[in-house]
Amino acid sequence: MKTLKLLTISVLLSVLLTNCKNEPSADDLRLETADKQLKANLKMYTSTWDEIINKRKIDLINDTNFDHNITLVSNPKNIVGIKEFKAYYQNYLTGFSHVTFTITDVFGQGDKIVKHWNFKGQHTGDFFGIPATGKEVNIDGVTLVKMKNGKIAQEQDFMDNLEFMQQLGMIPK
Repeated sequence: MKTLKLLTISVLLSVLLTNCKNEPSADDLRLETADKQLKANLKMYTSTWDEIINKRKIDLINDTNFDHNITLVSNPKNIVGIKEFKAYYQNYLTGFSHVTFTITDVFGQGDKIVKHWNFKGQHTGDFFGIPATGKEVNIDGVTLVKMKNGKIAQEQDFMDNLEFMQQLGMIPK
């Protein structure tokens, strides 16, 4: 009787193990692929902006890293296209020296990234038509990002512009 019970348990286990597949579902595979893409996007995004600002490699704003229709959501008008986007950020490299750009935190979901950053520098050159003041700036901000096919497709920056202008000496505190 004991042998029959062991045989029955053995057969049941064999049937269960044969029918039990260790293959991931389509949803599991989709999530794994999305997670890998997000990690790749985050790595590319942070290293690209570190190189552009801290190492002053403005030419990294190109069609390898950015969608050809890159859009900076801005007021009164969006900045669209690599050439215009590059010209906009050139103002930061022309206007400031001794720059330190730090990504404090970055995270995302799907094709969206949120970047919390800090920008420090000395205003030693023309910055969007504002002549050099020699003043130091230290400003925090957040950027909302959309990626497309592993490239940066859209950005929208948020920072305290009043504080920024006060630090530049353009507006009294």
